[in-house]
Amino acid sequence: MRRLLTALLIGTAVYSQAQTKTEKLVDYVNPIIGTQRMGHTYPGATVPFGMVQLSPETDTASYEKDGHYNPDVYKYCAGYQYDDKTIVGFSHTHFSGTGHSDLGDFLIMPTVGVLKLNPGVADKPGSGYRSAFSHQNEVSGANYYKVKLDDHNITAELTTTARVGFHQYTFPKSDQSHIILDLMAGIYNYPDKNVWTYLKVVNDSTVVGFRQTNGWARTRTLYFAMSFSKPFYQHGYKKFDKREVYGGFWGKFNQTKNFPEIAGRQIRTYFDFKTEEGEKIKIKFAISPVSMDGAMNNMRTEAPGWDFDKVKNDGQQLWEKELHKIEIAGSKETKLNFYTSMYHTMINPTLYMDADGQYKGLDQNVHKADGFTNYTTFSLWDTYRALHPLFNIIEPKRNADMIQSMLAHFDQSPEHMLPVWSNSGNENWCMSGYHSVAVIADAVIKGNVNFDANKALDACVATARHRDYEGIGEYMDKGFIPDEKSGVSVSSTLEYAFDDWAIAQLAKKLNRNDIYEEFIKRSENYKNVYDASIGFMRPKLANGSFRTKFDPLSTINEGFIEGNSWNYTLFAPQDPESLIKLMGGDKRFVRYLDSLFTMNLPDKYFAETEDITRDGIIGNYVHGNEPSHHVAYLYNWTDKPWKTQERVRMILPMMYKPTPDGLGGNDDTGQMSAWYIFTSLGFYPVAPGSDQYSTGSPAVDHAVINLDNGKKFTINVKNQSAKNVYVQKMVLNGKPLDKLFISHDEIMNGGEITFYMSAKHK
Repeated sequence: MRRLLTALLIGTAVYSQAQTKTEKLVDYVNPIIGTQRMGHTYPGATVPFGMVQLSPETDTASYEKDGHYNPDVYKYCAGYQYDDKTIVGFSHTHFSGTGHSDLGDFLIMPTVGVLKLNPGVADKPGSGYRSAFSHQNEVSGANYYKVKLDDHNITAELTTTARVGFHQYTFPKSDQSHIILDLMAGIYNYPDKNVWTYLKVVNDSTVVGFRQTNGWARTRTLYFAMSFSKPFYQHGYKKFDKREVYGGFWGKFNQTKNFPEIAGRQIRTYFDFKTEEGEKIKIKFAISPVSMDGAMNNMRTEAPGWDFDKVKNDGQQLWEKELHKIEIAGSKETKLNFYTSMYHTMINPTLYMDADGQYKGLDQNVHKADGFTNYTTFSLWDTYRALHPLFNIIEPKRNADMIQSMLAHFDQSPEHMLPVWSNSGNENWCMSGYHSVAVIADAVIKGNVNFDANKALDACVATARHRDYEGIGEYMDKGFIPDEKSGVSVSSTLEYAFDDWAIAQLAKKLNRNDIYEEFIKRSENYKNVYDASIGFMRPKLANGSFRTKFDPLSTINEGFIEGNSWNYTLFAPQDPESLIKLMGGDKRFVRYLDSLFTMNLPDKYFAETEDITRDGIIGNYVHGNEPSHHVAYLYNWTDKPWKTQERVRMILPMMYKPTPDGLGGNDDTGQMSAWYIFTSLGFYPVAPGSDQYSTGSPAVDHAVINLDNGKKFTINVKNQSAKNVYVQKMVLNGKPLDKLFISHDEIMNGGEITFYMSAKHK
């Protein structure tokens, strides 16, 4: 009987594992998460790392409102806010989770009835082509979005390939059915963002064109090809610019209807149909960074037919493959959070080249990616911390290609610098640091190299020695950036010091000792802005004295970016041991860490901290801003490592929920989600550029990381519960783990780690 029972138990375990393997993980992806408040995610359709992000716009905020800066510009970074009641249309490019607005190219809106070519306003029904909608009639999933446009009685469905947006609109019976193509709409609209637009009618079912914009990316041209499943019987346009709009015949003929081509700055076009009840009109909309011919070729290559369901299913299979790289066991809520986080980490960076490998580079010339896939949308101030380290485990080939894209950027850069924050063949120079060097160092240290590592090191060094950029000259000469030279002098000094440490690790790996010595010394510059008399990092004047007037809780004009001194004083992830010593040793350091999470931050600071909301804040710990992401793990360098376990298990449910407002801050192109994934698995890359991961407290019941090398790394969790957050012991490959770290090789070589959990700390 005992043998039979054992056999049954073994059989049940095998069956359970088999079920997990074949479980449909896309069902746990809910792109609505983060669309309310400050998550700045979008609910529309995309494939992993796709060039097209086809999603609804609930409004389009202009830069100015009543002659003043419009705060809604920040609200609509992703074009969609869950609390809104109307949809303006569906556009093809979006940032995911950023704190800056742009993109929203080529907005399409289906309508019926009297043609209206103005979107109108949300509080005046019928004032334009926008439509009311209900979340009850909205479906958002991996590579699929569906909604009913109530005012037009039209059901809209969206899906994509990598370079093609596929629309399917189910119309009512009408002799006045329209599809509007808005060439002037976009996220973050300010005067003259549209430099020029052009559209050419190829035939009665195909149009091509382009849009030139001067937005966050200052020199950007995006080309398109648009194909309808049914011929339109007439078409037209309206101009919304007082300046002359030139047509194909230079204005000599009346071309507002059935024009052959049109060009101008502010144009909306329309295409008319007669539809039967329930008739579906499908649109394939391909984009290209290179040319209209490139867009047409992208369409022919990726979406040759009209089978909407096949395109949707093919894209979902791509997601299924990616999501199965980590298979977890846990509650439904845990799986919703985990796999939506996986989804959000695999949206950016985005593909940026045509199907034939051509792309437009930083120098505005056309290049061909030779032996790699070219990517863009590098929000490196955010993503070097956890997103790219996650890729080194589950997306090593893609991450190496992303680095090749960064090196191509360097080669094309007139400044001879690696990217800081780049998109669409442009450098935005947003945020501080030169964190592409940390991404490169992390990949090389972990053996993920398909590029010339020595050439990459040379690019890192050239970037870090660029004396004319953001105070680097003063930093090199003085060991800090003077307060007089920069409004973010302290945080930039700290971030440069970390990047310098990463360069030193890369140089050490490559036996470039002269560079190692130079940059390991530079990496200690964080100590130069620490004021021991008050126990905080503090702005320093050019003469070497600390600035007199100073508030360590304020985020305004105190020398820091997206944080205050209380948070940034803990920013030396490359050297926690020395930081602890600098701050007075274990006891004082733990007390400081505790205060960050437990203090009652006065109300006056919330107007300055985290965008006038309390989103992403626990005490004075700002999880919604990335410089704090390593902080909870710093207890591992003290005599109270159990507090790391306690803190991370507190942060997880507070900052991540399977609800529209379930992200405690901007997802920042996947960094917030990458933190969740690592932390849920029980370890985190405190210092990218190191091969070590600091252990925490896993929130999953079980996990298997399916590695590209064919091996598996299994995470077992014994006695898991919401109360059992403390780790009593860890066993790695059958042997007790007597340290608070695991190495990259220990993961990539396969094996298993077992966490034994308890309600009491050791």
